[in-house]
Amino acid sequence: MNTISQAVYLTRLAKGLTQKELSVRTGIPQPNISQIEKGRDFKVSTLCQLAAALDVPVEDLIKGS
Repeated sequence: MNTISQAVYLTRLAKGLTQKELSVRTGIPQPNISQIEKGRDFKVSTLCQLAAALDVPVEDLIKGS
């Protein structure tokens, strides 16, 4: 798991969201969210969607904060 993937995972948990709920908020299929959290590569646009759905700045996910 890389820093961004771990930040997505931990932020999702901190917000009390399941992968399915995050999927609904982002429009990203749940299996893709699972793969992202496991460290699979993804587009910058996907990162922006995740940050918006998690209500955090993109920088927080990049820095892992």
